[in-house]
Formats: sequence, structure tokens, C-alpha cells
Amino acid sequence: MAVTIKDIAEIAQVSHTTVSRALRRHSAISRDTAVRIRQIADELGYIPNTVARGLKTSSSHVFGVIVCRIDDPFIGEVIDGIEETLQAEGYSLFLAASHYEPEREKAIIRTMNEHRVDGVIICSPQADVEQVQQLQKFGVPTVLVNNQAQEAATSSVSHDDEYGSYELTRHLLTLGHTDIGYLGNGIAGKINEDRLCGYRRALTDAGLPFREELVFAGPNGLAVGGGLAVEQYLRLGQRPSALVCFSDMMAIGALQVLQKNGLHVPQDCSIVGFGNISFSAYVTPPLTTFHQPQREIGREAALMALRLLRGGANDAEPETKLLRGELVVRDSTAPARGRALQANEGGD
Repeated sequence: MAVTIKDIAEIAQVSHTTVSRALRRHSAISRDTAVRIRQIADELGYIPNTVARGLKTSSSHVFGVIVCRIDDPFIGEVIDGIEETLQAEGYSLFLAASHYEPEREKAIIRTMNEHRVDGVIICSPQADVEQVQQLQKFGVPTVLVNNQAQEAATSSVSHDDEYGSYELTRHLLTLGHTDIGYLGNGIAGKINEDRLCGYRRALTDAGLPFREELVFAGPNGLAVGGGLAVEQYLRLGQRPSALVCFSDMMAIGALQVLQKNGLHVPQDCSIVGFGNISFSAYVTPPLTTFHQPQREIGREAALMALRLLRGGANDAEPETKLLRGELVVRDSTAPARGRALQANEGGD
């Protein structure tokens, strides 16, 4: 049950009007009284209701969605899935981007609480456990998407990233590549660890050693991060014949840097991405990648949030769902040079 002005007035032993004015920092209320009332409000967890105070229902028919960046092509598809599902049920979205800043995300969550959103879907991998618990404290249905805060005992929808990376690496192994590098995202935490784990497990299953010197970390999962990571690869004396990239954007950045340095993909180096974002098929060469079902992820997150809302967020058991995508083979991968020569000789 949400804390009301009446609750604060009873404890402070003042009128409703005094509490309202104190919370609005009205000059008619003395400083000492205002400070005391605001302190009581904070201790009770009071949040101003900025939406439809006079309505019989406290439902805003709005769901909050928090992302890192609105221009992320992967997140765009996820949001489409969320929006389609919620709009069909009569809900709108309150969309906000944290830009990887914890304090900004904290402020966003508070604003969403103040606007009495009916639920929050967090698509930000860096979501703080404390912030998730704060939402739960106020009974706000909360669902995490591909999030690292799994210890927050919150409902979540994720993609099986380890499986995806395993399949990508196995694809390269079947093409005869035995020296395979990994371009990772240095700020992606658990998601990067899962993808690195899949890469490592595929090598182990093929009887090949995992070599730390073939793991390169970019500062982010964007094209610029891929470009910076592949520069480390270029400094090697003996370079791997293939690269597994954390994301399609990193793969595209790496592809551009390799081409600027006179290397040809896939002749000199095969490259795979991760995600199958819309324009991965339109780069040159078209990118081999692992398709993540972005819309389905968004749709499942929205349905999960609706179930929490209708069943009572505080009473429902946390729900988890792990989705799997599929390998998409295009022109950025080819047989390793030795394998290609053998194939050509066999055809003569």
C-alpha cells in the first residue's frame, strides 16, 4: 500500500494542508516543521503521485523502460517487442536512457516511481541491485532483460549467450580455423563472460588450448570498441585466422579497421558478430553472426511484467526465461587458408 499524505500528517500531528505545503517547500511553513515532515516522508518511503490523483484507480497505464542507449540497434528491436505487446493491452511506454551512468539511472527510477508507472522493464546490463530492490520495495513489477543483477531475485528474460558464442566458434572450427581470437567488451560484465565462456568451451571440446593472448578487450561494444580491440590483434606477429566478436557493432568496427590496413575479409581473416542487427546483412562482406530473437525477448519481458502486475508483484515468485537464437552464415567467414588450398587441389 502506497504511503499517503494522511499517513504523514498523522505521525507528524499536523494537517494534510501543512504536509502538502511542506513537501512542496511552501514558504508559509517554517523551516524546522518542513524538515521534520520531509524526514518522516522519507522514512515512510513516501513518493509524490504526479498522475491522476483524483482517479478511483492508481493505475497510470504506463510502463517504464530503461535502456543504456536509445540508438542501440539491438535494443531498438527489443523495445518494438515490448511496445507491441503492451499497446495491445492498453499501455504506453515511458522510455529513458541511462547512458551507462548509475546516478542517472537512479534518478530515472525515482522519476518513474513518482509518475506511478505500473511496472518497469530494465534493459540496462549495469542496473544496480539496490535500485532493483528499491522498486520491489514499493511493489513495482520489475523485469530485467539481459541483466547482470540476477542476484536481485527479480523476474528476468535473457538470451543464452554462452550457447551462441559456442555455436559461432564451432562454425569457425568446422571451417578449419584453429587459431581463433576473441574481441570482447570490457564493460559488459557477465554478458561478456558468458560469451567468452562459450568461445572457450568450443575450443576445449575441439581439443584446442585456450590462449589468453588471443583475447582482446575493447572499451565498449560499439564499432569504435571493435576497432580499438582489433588494433591489438594487428600488433601480433602471428595473427589468428579468425575472430569471434562480442557484438555485430564490434565486428563491423573491426572489419573497417582490417580493411583500412590492407587485409581482406574473409580471405585473410574470418569474422563473426553477435546479435544479427538489421544492417549486419548489408556491410561488405555481409556478416556471419548469431541471431538473437530481439522482438521475442521484448515480448516475453512485457508479458512477464503484465503477469506480475495482475498477480501482485510482491506475492509472485520470480520468473526467469532463457531464449536461444540461431547461427546465420554469410560471407564474412570462409575456410582457413590451408583447408581452402586442400579443397582446390581436390577439385583439380
